[in-house]
Amino acid sequence: MKKTIFALVLMAFFGTAAIAQDAAESTDPNAPVMKFETDVHDFGTIEYGGDGTYDFKFTNTGKTPLIISNARGSCGCTVPKWPKEPIGKGQSNVINVQYDTKRPGPFTKTVTISSNATEPSKVITIKGTVKPAESNEPQTPVKKDAGAPVEDHGH
Repeated sequence: MKKTIFALVLMAFFGTAAIAQDAAESTDPNAPVMKFETDVHDFGTIEYGGDGTYDFKFTNTGKTPLIISNARGSCGCTVPKWPKEPIGKGQSNVINVQYDTKRPGPFTKTVTISSNATEPSKVITIKGTVKPAESNEPQTPVKKDAGAPVEDHGH
């Protein structure tokens, strides 16, 4: 009985491994390949309200047209724009990413790209630090300390 169960477990394990291997080997050799010049852009330190846009350049190094079905920012402050038309073999294009620079402080945001490429889900990253706003720029209100000292008028 134990030998039968053991044999069934082994067959299930190796059967699953074989299916997984077949799936990995069945990747279409003609599929598009999305090759980025860089997949991380560091803005460094940028001004409050400054230019937070960057174009991620990529080339389709595969053999068939690349179709990007979606690009999604990790939050509402990161807005990607991507080409809607197919990108042919050997052609290049850009994914434009815009970050809202009216949010002071350090940031690291991602954009997830969905396509028909060999890597169907690709993540690109922007990062940097936005300087605090100048005193004449409106900022998000900060809650004042309720226990602030009362002025002494010489009494």
